[in-house]
Amino acid sequence: MKGQIFKIHSDFYYVHTQNGEYECKIRDVLKKRKDSIVTGDFVELEQINENSKQAFVAKVLPRENYIPRPKVANINQVIIVCAIKEPDIDFEQLNRYLCFCEYYKLNPILCFNKNDLEGEEEIIEKIKNIYTPLNYTLLFTSAIDGNGIDEFREHLKNKITVLCGSSGVGKSSLINAICPGLNLKTKQVSQKSERGTHTTRHCEIIPIDKKSKIVDTPGFSQLKFDFLMPADVGLLFREIMQIQKDYGACKFSDCLHETETGCSILEHKNLVDNTRYQSYLQFVKEAKEYKKQVTYSGKKTETRSKIVHNKEITKISSKKRQLSRRKTTQDIDKEIHE
Repeated sequence: MKGQIFKIHSDFYYVHTQNGEYECKIRDVLKKRKDSIVTGDFVELEQINENSKQAFVAKVLPRENYIPRPKVANINQVIIVCAIKEPDIDFEQLNRYLCFCEYYKLNPILCFNKNDLEGEEEIIEKIKNIYTPLNYTLLFTSAIDGNGIDEFREHLKNKITVLCGSSGVGKSSLINAICPGLNLKTKQVSQKSERGTHTTRHCEIIPIDKKSKIVDTPGFSQLKFDFLMPADVGLLFREIMQIQKDYGACKFSDCLHETETGCSILEHKNLVDNTRYQSYLQFVKEAKEYKKQVTYSGKKTETRSKIVHNKEITKISSKKRQLSRRKTTQDIDKEIHE
């Protein structure tokens, strides 16, 4: 029996199948593998008995795609939710989300919530000036007044969509606006810290209709570019790629567009918004730390599985591997012979 994991909570895996929803545990052999099982994974189940809605996850099927934060697999698009105000827009954090989408080759849509607040015309104009030329789809919504909710719902049709964004930007409120019956918990932004508080505790796939699903995720901010080389950061910025296409590549192939001579990006820096360029410099800084770590500290990780007769078999460490009866008998016979 096959199905898709729609929620993971307290070591229980909740799977949607054609026969309904099942509460599952995973087989021990899967626990020993390095690859974790995440929300969105398609799996094969072994039912405990015909009358039970409990089963074991026996196998994880190949993924179409995967993002590590939030941990979710097999999705079609990402909607990055930001609040126009309360809390104020963090452009660096927004650019992090966008670059992560570019890295994992996922289609990002920018949704700016709380559009009901007055006096925010200036920030809205700034948002349009930065991201419209980069061909990102922009949505302006208000979960309270209902502004833009129909357009928001239209973008969800026939897709599995991940909602990501910092705490307090209104992700749960948006889901409640399109699915009033869910009544997801919402909280106000803290007046003391001016930051949102966590309401969603885990990733969960929520069906909108038969063909449309949305993944509600916890708010988070600790995304870092500590997994790629500095020279690759520019590949994640559309304007940098466009400048090199229109005006030619930089003089040096490993140019980081900081202070180098003959840099095409610095020569046309007026075509890059300052908030985007400052984000780029920060991401390069993080990538440099990763390069230093890789260069001066060799880190080798051993795989936890091997292929035998075209089948993947989980390796068992020598400490945990028990001697077989045959091997034990052989050792005894050898000792007696000696």
